[in-house]
Amino acid sequence: MQIGELFILGFFGKTVPVWLKEFAARYGLGGAILFDYSCRTQQYDNNVESPEQVQRLCAEIAALPSNPMVFIDQEGGLVRRLKESRGFAPLPSAKEFNHLAPDRKRAILTASFAEMRPENPNIGGVKRSFSADIAEVEANALLANEVARAQRIGLCLKHFPGIGGAVVDSHQEFMDISDAFIPEQEELFYSLAPKMFGDAVLVSHAIVRQWDKDRPMTLSAAGLGRLRKRLPDTLLITDDMQMQGLQKALGTREASLQSLKAGMDMLCIGNNLFDQEQEMAAIAECVKQGLGDRTLSGSAIEKSIARVARRKALLMA
Repeated sequence: MQIGELFILGFFGKTVPVWLKEFAARYGLGGAILFDYSCRTQQYDNNVESPEQVQRLCAEIAALPSNPMVFIDQEGGLVRRLKESRGFAPLPSAKEFNHLAPDRKRAILTASFAEMRPENPNIGGVKRSFSADIAEVEANALLANEVARAQRIGLCLKHFPGIGGAVVDSHQEFMDISDAFIPEQEELFYSLAPKMFGDAVLVSHAIVRQWDKDRPMTLSAAGLGRLRKRLPDTLLITDDMQMQGLQKALGTREASLQSLKAGMDMLCIGNNLFDQEQEMAAIAECVKQGLGDRTLSGSAIEKSIARVARRKALLMA
């Protein structure tokens, strides 16, 4: 099996590094994720320099064995890797976007999505939620989907099961949202995911004690099983596996194995919060070993790889 299809990997620099080329050649590769800011240098000198450079980089990534997808956080406002200062189209925060007129929303989305197609304190505090009104969230998501489908830009709903009520930053600690969680949030994911172009959901490192009192959603067979029961064909992607909660508890390698075992499809390892680029092959080898000794289900991994393949085929059509 091409176990590299299970990985979305980040890297430092404006061209594809040798280690990532070797990884893709040996294991295949599901995708690469781009960042503008580097936690390594504490400067905006990572993967993004200009629209022309990003197009060249995306073409270089797509040319790797198994045609990896390119992922990027482009929510708007403070959470966007393609910024106006680098020559990209403006994209306001979700909160600001929600207050715009419909024709203005469509124009902004069209300009932003077009250039991405080359030929909690962590949510509310930086305006990453459209609204507290679920109907408004749904309407904005459906509009974004309409424009994305026309531009053939795959979308990913985030962060299951909804972390707007978190009181800690998910980059630093596990979030226990048990007391802030409302069923309507969960239902919105089930309603929207099949309608989104690419049908993908990013799963948070949140704990919902009602479902699993010991494990965050990315490692919870109970939580992911609940999600999979309602969304059998949806591509499930982890939040960054290098976030501090997982690092303190397990480390990247063990957390990755437990996540796949729990039912996750793709592991996002940004190699930005930590520089673990040279450890990626070792993690892939551990996955391979897990398949060999059957601590990982071969049939489940095959289904995950098939979901990745379907999204790739959709975006390349």
